[in-house]
Amino acid sequence: MTVATTSADAQALKDALARLAATPRLLVALDFDGTVSPLVDNPSDSRVLPEARAALTELERMPDTWFAFVSGRPLANLVRVTEADDEVLLIASHGVEVRLEGGAVDVGLDDDEQARLAALSARLDAIVARTPGSKLEHKPVGLGLHTRGVPAEAAARADEAARDAAREVGGTFLERAGKDILEFSVRDATKGDGLQRLRRHVDATGMLFAGDDVTDEDGFAALGHDDIGIKVGQGETRARFRVADPDAVAGLLSQLVSLRRR
Repeated sequence: MTVATTSADAQALKDALARLAATPRLLVALDFDGTVSPLVDNPSDSRVLPEARAALTELERMPDTWFAFVSGRPLANLVRVTEADDEVLLIASHGVEVRLEGGAVDVGLDDDEQARLAALSARLDAIVARTPGSKLEHKPVGLGLHTRGVPAEAAARADEAARDAAREVGGTFLERAGKDILEFSVRDATKGDGLQRLRRHVDATGMLFAGDDVTDEDGFAALGHDDIGIKVGQGETRARFRVADPDAVAGLLSQLVSLRRR
């Protein structure tokens, strides 16, 4: 892993971008929250940074070049906050929902999965009611307990109560802990699965993937030798490179546009 904080590290990342820019069929895949949009208290207010938006628009216009958002958000929510047009490829709900050329994949929950989600939802609603500042997000195959802005001790109690609730409901829930969110899903899919599907769909010869959260590590693990993985912010990572924040990601996307034009 390279940390792009010294001049040598920055040059190594620039050299890698130059090599990737020359690939015949380029795919740029990006997590949304904390990667191209700063983290905000109200997730519905998140938007792509203007510089990143401009760069992505340019990439979309280039031949043999695609970009995609890869997020844990539900598909409908992701479409709204990204303001993505129908040509933008989308991986939502950690790889469960996929939009390729304007179409979405039906997740098709069975009766047992729906019943277990409904039972867990009722229990998590009770936890939210007694935890001021927390929110419950309904996803196509799961639920997410948000605790951004909740005091640390109260958030920890809410998370533990949520885990107890999942055990009470029974069956298998896939648990994911992210930044100020604890998710429970009845289907197993990862961002790595989503990236592999995108690669096959566009027959990409090279890929850039950037993300800031622990759930993005599955994406970094799915990258090949000639791809570029970029960790945004702090934390252990499998990514080859690291940058500080979404502003730095926007700058890298602008660099990639210039390099791709050449």
